[in-house]
Amino acid sequence: MNASKNTIKALIWDMGGVLLRTEDDVPRKRLADRLGTTRRSLEELVFASRSAQQAMRGLMPIEEHWLEVGKVFHLNDQELLDFQNEFWAGDRLDEELVDTIRALRSRYSTGLLSNAWSDIREVAGKRFRFLDAFDVIVFSAEVKMAKPDAPIYTHILNRLEVEPSEAVFVDDFKENVDAAARLGIHAIHFRSQEQALQELNELIAV
Repeated sequence: MNASKNTIKALIWDMGGVLLRTEDDVPRKRLADRLGTTRRSLEELVFASRSAQQAMRGLMPIEEHWLEVGKVFHLNDQELLDFQNEFWAGDRLDEELVDTIRALRSRYSTGLLSNAWSDIREVAGKRFRFLDAFDVIVFSAEVKMAKPDAPIYTHILNRLEVEPSEAVFVDDFKENVDAAARLGIHAIHFRSQEQALQELNELIAV
């Protein structure tokens, strides 16, 4: 989709898989091995199970989701806490990308649009420092909507006070990118920092 550079007013970013990425897969593989499962099965349980999806939409407290995870492996409270710490141990913040977003705020409004649980602000505040890079932050659990459903895109566009054609959206899930594109948003499928910024540059001349 072609865009006149002077029509773009807002840049909207996904969080997990874009700003926060699992760069070290050893902790999750080690955890899966210890529990007698695979990394893929472990991630499906944490991210895609019924309780995970309910928590993502704000329909279940995140604590209940983790209790459901713990039941699968018969974990006590301390073991469940250890599970969570090891599961997230390989995640890294792309500080260079966040710095780029901060720099772009001088010319564009910035938005964060993430399918995330209700505790994400606390977690992000403790482990990472990046929420200050955004003018508008929309987490699915807080608004009880989630990507790739159209209403959550409309919600952040309204909060940013822009039309779809005035926004760029970056996400690592193709279905989320396609959903944004169907609404008329300039959508970039994130596969690497270099690739995403190159495509963004073609749209806005970073």
